[in-house]
Amino acid sequence: MCSIMTYCGVSGKVTLDKFKEYLERTASRGPDMTRSVDTGNGYMGFNRLSIMGLNESGMQPFCRGGNILVCNGELYGFRPLKEYLVSLGCKFKSESDCEIMLPLYERLGVSMFAMLDAEFACVIFDGAKNTYIAARDPIGIRPLYYGYDEDGVIVFASEPKNLVGLCDRIMPFPPGHYYANGEFVCYRNPSKVKGGYSDDSVDEIAKNIHDKLLLGIEKRLDADAPLGFLLSGGLDSSLVCGAAARILGKPLETFSIGMDIDAIDLKYAREVADYIGSNHHEVIINKDDVINALEPVIKALGTYDITTVRASIGMYLVCKWIHENTDIRVVLTGEISDELFGYKYTDFAPDAESFQEEAAKRIRELHMYDVLRADRCISVNSLEARVPFGDLDFVDYVMKIDPEKKLNTYGIGKYLLRHAFEEDKLIPHSILMREKAAFSDAVGHSLRDDLQEYAESKYTDEEYERAVQKYTHAKPFTKESLLYREIFEKYYPGQSNMVVDFWMPNKEWEGCNVNDPSARVLSNYGASGE
Repeated sequence: MCSIMTYCGVSGKVTLDKFKEYLERTASRGPDMTRSVDTGNGYMGFNRLSIMGLNESGMQPFCRGGNILVCNGELYGFRPLKEYLVSLGCKFKSESDCEIMLPLYERLGVSMFAMLDAEFACVIFDGAKNTYIAARDPIGIRPLYYGYDEDGVIVFASEPKNLVGLCDRIMPFPPGHYYANGEFVCYRNPSKVKGGYSDDSVDEIAKNIHDKLLLGIEKRLDADAPLGFLLSGGLDSSLVCGAAARILGKPLETFSIGMDIDAIDLKYAREVADYIGSNHHEVIINKDDVINALEPVIKALGTYDITTVRASIGMYLVCKWIHENTDIRVVLTGEISDELFGYKYTDFAPDAESFQEEAAKRIRELHMYDVLRADRCISVNSLEARVPFGDLDFVDYVMKIDPEKKLNTYGIGKYLLRHAFEEDKLIPHSILMREKAAFSDAVGHSLRDDLQEYAESKYTDEEYERAVQKYTHAKPFTKESLLYREIFEKYYPGQSNMVVDFWMPNKEWEGCNVNDPSARVLSNYGASGE
C-alpha cells in the first residue's frame, strides 16, 4: 500500500515534528521510506511501499511548481497518459504512475478525478490558491479518513489511527467524492445506474462479464514488485488465479489458510492450484492463533463489525505469513464479487428491484466492510491489495444488468459469473459450479465457534447486560459483539460512527431475520460449507 496524511492549515499546537508522530502510526503501510513537507499552510506526509518505479525518484510528496501531491493508489493505463503529457512538454523524474496526477490536475482541475481508471486516495496542495483538494476512488478501495482538530483545521489520513487524539470525530472520506473549497462533491457513484438497465441477452451478458473481468485482472498484473494471489478455493479467488495464470503464462505464487482440524476450503484451493500449476502455499492455524490474533486484527481494522472481524483473522494471518516468508509486495484478491452478483441471503430477495437496491447498498458501503478488511489485513503486513472485481468498467456493467437476470432463478447462485467462464476452463468445472461458503467458515467452522466460546468466557450474563448499556450506536447484541466493541473502543474511543452498523442480511426479507451474520445460519446454506 502506502499511507498519506495532510494537515491542512497552520496551528501552534501541531508542529511538523508532531505531525510526523501521527504519520508514523501507519508506517507498516509504507515501510520503505517516509517523508513530510511543510507547504507553508500545513503539512503533507507519505509512507512508501515501492510498487511502481522502485527507486527513490518515485518517492512522494511530488512537487511541481508550487503544487504538491500525496497519493496512495494505482493508476491503470497510466503509460499512454504519461506519453501524451510528455508530448505536451511535461517532464517526469520517475516511473511512478502517481507522478502524472499533478500535470493532469494543472490541465483539468477537479474534473480529472472522474476520468481516472484507478484505485486511489490523494491530497493536492494548490500553491497558487493556497488551498487543498482531496479525493477518493469511487468504490473506496483505497482508504481515506478525515476529521477536524480543535482549531477547526481539517486533517486527511489513510487510516483512523493517524487521527486518534488529534480529531474529536473521525469519519471515512466518502468514496467517489472530492473535497474542495470546504465541500465534498460526488463525481461518480457506481451504485447508481444511469440510462436504465441493459437489454443484453444472458449469453451477451456472459461474454461482457468474461471480457471485462479478464481485462480488469490483466490491468492489475502490472507491477514492478513481486505478485502473489490469495486462493481460498471459492469461485471468485479461483477465477482471478485461473485467469492470471493464463495471462502471465507462468506459475503463480498462491496462498491459502485453514484451521488445523476442519478447514473446508483447503482441499478446493489445492485442487485449483494443481489445475493451474501454481506454486501453492498452505498456512495452517489453530485455536490459539485465532484468539491471539483477535486484538491485533481489531486494532488494524478499526471496526467492531462481527462479519468483518471473523473474516479478517484468516486473511490477516495468511498475509502475515506472506510478509514474513516471501518477497511478495502485491496481492490479488477476489473481493467485491458477492456485492455485485449476490450473497446466499440475496436468494431470499422478494423481487428484482429489491435485489438491485441491496446490491447498490452493499456497493455504497463496501469501504466499511469487505474492502476495509482486505485493505487493513494486507497493508498492516506491508503488502498492497489489488481487487479485479472492483474494476470500474466491470462494476458499471454488472450494475446495469437487468436485475431480473441476476436473481437466482438458475438453481445456483451467481450463475451469470459462472456461465461467463464455462467455456474457458480456467478452473476445474467442479469449482466453477461449487456453491459459496462463508469465508470465516471456509477457513474452518471452528474459527467462528472458537471466537464465540472465547467471548462467552469473558462475561457472565449479568456483566454482559450491564456492559451493553454503555452503547447507543451499533449496540452489541451478543457477547461476541460486545468483546469486539470493547477492543475497538480501546484503540478508537468514541469513534463507532466510522461504521454505520453491523453487516447483516436484510432482516426485512423472509428467511433473513437472523441474529448472526454468517451464511451458515441461513436455511439455504446447504452444501456450501462442505
